[in-house]
Formats: sequence, structure tokens, C-alpha cells
Amino acid sequence: MLKDKKVVIFDMDGTLIESIGVWNDIDKELIKRIGSIDIDNIDIGKQRDEKLKEYSNTNDAYLEYCGFLKEKYNSQMTKEKIKKLRYEIANSYLAEVIDYKPNAEELLKYLKQKGFILVIASTTNDCTIETYKKYNKNIINKANLEDTFSLIYSKGAVKQIKPNPEVHYKILKELNVKPDECLIVEDSIIGVEAANNANIEVAVMYDKYSDCNREEINRLSQYQFQDFSEMLKHIKNELGD
Repeated sequence: MLKDKKVVIFDMDGTLIESIGVWNDIDKELIKRIGSIDIDNIDIGKQRDEKLKEYSNTNDAYLEYCGFLKEKYNSQMTKEKIKKLRYEIANSYLAEVIDYKPNAEELLKYLKQKGFILVIASTTNDCTIETYKKYNKNIINKANLEDTFSLIYSKGAVKQIKPNPEVHYKILKELNVKPDECLIVEDSIIGVEAANNANIEVAVMYDKYSDCNREEINRLSQYQFQDFSEMLKHIKNELGD
């Protein structure tokens, strides 16, 4: 899996951190406020993923997603105001609730100690990443983003988000590496598709919110892991530790 590899590229939400459920809670609260409707968290996540994929070629996929919510739930608010409200609701969750998945920081520290270049390629909003960097004590105390990763690319770094491979092409150019010198770690179907579109091998970290696409995710990925403990054990065996 890591033979001849130099760079390991991580997705953020749902891969490194326990956040998909939190974003579902945030969107559930948002929908209740704009449309007075209660919706199941799994359905929220599936709906959001589908719409972000549909709007991935627009200038602001999240703004268009908020426009979709406006129309679906008959809100009188503009999509701009809905997007602003979404991040107001999210602030406390982002700084206090979100945390790394179990053993994720152990894997990151091991890979860095072994000399791998670590990168984040995320569709997460830029200001959200800044919150993780500056205010989220769970992340700061376990594996500070700026000290751990050589490059951190969030949504604003590219014009087209995953499954478009633009972010991966940018990483290849910036680090002057080839696709076969990289490994991508993802959790979702759009992330796996982005890896495939960039011709880079992908390892999938299990996240229950992607179960609706599990068969396709497994078909399109080269490696699958239930958790970071399993992945770390596999890598240590491969590297002879």
C-alpha cells in the first residue's frame, strides 16, 4: 500500500475527524429553523452529499446547497442568509464537539516519523478549517494541523471540488510528485471518485454515513479499513515494524 509512496493525502470530514454526524445535526437544526421540518440524520447526510456532488462545478457548492434547502423547505430567507445561519449554528460544534476518530492522531504521528509527507485535501469551508486550527482543543492537543501537515487545502483552494480531481492535481504540482507516489485516504463516494479521477490509489476509512454507497466505494477503492487502529497495524506490518 505504501511501497514507493512519498505522500499521504487525507480527507478531513468523515475520514480523519468524527464530523459527518455533527454536520447532520447542524443541518437538522438548520432545516428546523428555516422550514419547521424534522428529518432523519442519515437522510440529511445523503441529501447533502448528492447535492454537493451535483453542484461541484459551481463557484460555491455550499451556497447552492443552501439554495436547494431554501426551495425544498419553502424558506423566505435568501440562500446567502441560510448559509450564514448554517455557520452560526455550527460554531460551537466546530470548536468544542468535533474530534479525531480513534487512533487517527497515532497514525498521523507514525507516518510523519517515518518521513511521509502528509497533506489535507478537503471540501470543508476555509473558515471551518481555521476554526479547527485555532480553537478546537481536541484537534490542537492531539495532532495540531499546522505542525502535522505540509499542505492543507480546503474548499477555497480550488474552483471545482471533489469528485473533480483539481485539488489532487494541485498537490501533485506543488510537491512535484507523481500519482503513483501518493496514497489518498477517504471515506465517501465523492472522495473515492476524486482519487480515481486523479489516478491515485485510495484507502477507505469506514464511516457509517457512507453505508448507502458502500458497495460502490469498495469497488472503486484499493484498500478498506474499519478504523485507524486496523490501518496502523497494516502499515506497521508492511513497513516491518
